[in-house]
Parts: sequence; C-alpha cells; structure tokens
Amino acid sequence: MDCRVVVEAAVPVYDVETPDEAIRIAISKTGEMLNPDLNYVEIDMGSRTSPSGEELPPAFIAADEALVALELEMTVFNVEQEEHASRIARKEIGQRLENIPLSILEVERSDDEATTDDASDSDADEDEDEDGDEDLIPEFEELVDE
Repeated sequence: MDCRVVVEAAVPVYDVETPDEAIRIAISKTGEMLNPDLNYVEIDMGSRTSPSGEELPPAFIAADEALVALELEMTVFNVEQEEHASRIARKEIGQRLENIPLSILEVERSDDEATTDDASDSDADEDEDEDGDEDLIPEFEELVDE
C-alpha cells in the first residue's frame, strides 16, 4: 500500500519584520535542508487557528524572530500500515531538519491500489493457454527430453 503523509514543522526564522517575509524565508530554508535528497517533498504554508476558531497567519513574530508553521507532504511506498508510513516520513524528514519539531498531521491511503489489483488480474488471464493451464514453469519431463 502507498500512503500520502503530511507532516507539520515549526521552523524558526531570525531577523524578520513581516509574516510574509518569515514564510518566504522558512520555505527557502526548509527547501535547502531537504534538497537534493528529498526533492519530492512538497512544502506549503501551515494553517493555524486561535482557540475561538479565528484563522491566524502561519508565522508568529516576536522580537524580530518568527516561528513558522509549514506542512511537508510526501508519498511513502510499499508499507503495510499507515502507522509505518508515518514513522518512515517522520524519520526521513527529521534526519534532514535537525532541531525542528515535527508532528504528523495526516496519513491517507493512495487510491492507486485498486487499479493496480485489477490490472494484475487481467494479466494473469492473458498468460493462460487454450487448455486453461498456466505456462510459467515447464514440466521436469520436458526439460529432460531437451
């Protein structure tokens, strides 16, 4: 099974004045740390809300320093469980983003699984002879006769 995993990162940024500047720098800084090894990880702004439900900008600025919430999305292939996919994503991203707190936001199964199973069933039908026998491994007697 393949899973899409979204990880939240709290990226510190220094010497900034506006939330937009902090977000730009945080995305750039994160991209530099992930590339070239994890260039398939998508980086996006995170979302924050106040306790009353009000939308807040993803950057919190105090004393010209900011903490920026980013969402990092990647697909993990060939895993047995969603928990395994989240551990792999957290480890892969965490190795490159040292001293940056990470949290798993979402793990979603990929829908490609159903189409792959249907395709493999039709391939099996094509491998059969007119007699209905599969011709994958020759019989021992056929090998001896040759």
